[in-house]
Amino acid sequence: MSGKKIAIMVPMKGNSERVPNKNLRSFDGKPLYHAIISELLKSKYITDIVINTDSEKIKEDANANFPSVIIVDRPQEICGDFVPMNDVIAYDMSQVNADIYIQTHSTNPLLKVETLDNAIKAFLDAGDQYDSVFSVTRMQTRLYWEDGKPVNHNPEELIRTQDLPPVFEENSNFFIFTKDSFEKAGNKRIGMNPMMFPMNKIEAQDIDEPEDFILAETLYKVRHDLR
Repeated sequence: MSGKKIAIMVPMKGNSERVPNKNLRSFDGKPLYHAIISELLKSKYITDIVINTDSEKIKEDANANFPSVIIVDRPQEICGDFVPMNDVIAYDMSQVNADIYIQTHSTNPLLKVETLDNAIKAFLDAGDQYDSVFSVTRMQTRLYWEDGKPVNHNPEELIRTQDLPPVFEENSNFFIFTKDSFEKAGNKRIGMNPMMFPMNKIEAQDIDEPEDFILAETLYKVRHDLR
């Protein structure tokens, strides 16, 4: 334990455009969001888990299955599909006091608590060297801009992809920050001097589209069968 109060925020809308009702949709026999909440409860560092929601069904299910979780009712002014996530985070921070805040999503069901705890430890150990952390996926492949120009390689020199300079994709699995870094960055979860934390791309699987749900559930079942 770090001795610091560390709150992790898991925002959940009742309605979702691309995958209808995805937070409560059955995922390996339980509502999708159960996967991430069950994993977060195992953390060595997290002191508070916060669900921000506009859904009475999610609220009732969370109270019944995860009584230690803090429920924050999402006010009408920050409801809807076009409200920036940083506005939701700012509201949660006004409701729950902590030394360090983390934001993750229910749509990251393969995220392991060991990975998140390692990222928290890296942030704590870094002291003032970084003001925030965000998760990334390392990529070593030939990338192109929309106009066909190469991003990270010279087409005239076809070196092995493993020898290409890596690029990193922000995978939105988690963001770690403080209230101070959030405010200094202009109410943004990635601060002015962030640390990138690479993670396994299978673990980083995110659910945005219906096919993502199928893939994530399949990987989740395989991983649990191997335990």
